[in-house]
Amino acid sequence: MTWAIEERAWNDPAGTALRVAQRSELDARYGCDDHEPGTAPSAVDIDLFLVATTPDGHPLACGALRRLDATTAEIKRMYATPSSRGSGVATALLRALESAATHRGWTTLKLETGTAQPDAVRFYEREGYTAIPLFGAYEGSTQSLCYERHLAP
Repeated sequence: MTWAIEERAWNDPAGTALRVAQRSELDARYGCDDHEPGTAPSAVDIDLFLVATTPDGHPLACGALRRLDATTAEIKRMYATPSSRGSGVATALLRALESAATHRGWTTLKLETGTAQPDAVRFYEREGYTAIPLFGAYEGSTQSLCYERHLAP
């Protein structure tokens, strides 16, 4: 499988379709639509949104960065379609987010995933992210698991 990874606007149709699919999958996993502690990401607070597509434009994966402070950003809306999982596109997208963070001077990436997402936990741990205490809006959540990775400058 081949793909291209591009920066897109938050409201890009391909990115929007991926986020809708992610939301539907998470609603099914958690049995409700109330599974995100804190403020949902938006065009106002997302610094970078990347979309991976096939050569003919079919959306495969997406991910975003939201700056937390001068040296730290949070990964948001990381998602790969079920048919693209195992192809390497999610890893390529994650590396592109990490590279973009480094270029912005951010040395730490944090993220939140959930207790009903063991596949995401395995993915992030395999990719070098380590478990950390719940942070920010996730503190006190019974469904959240948080991770971080320190990036080489």
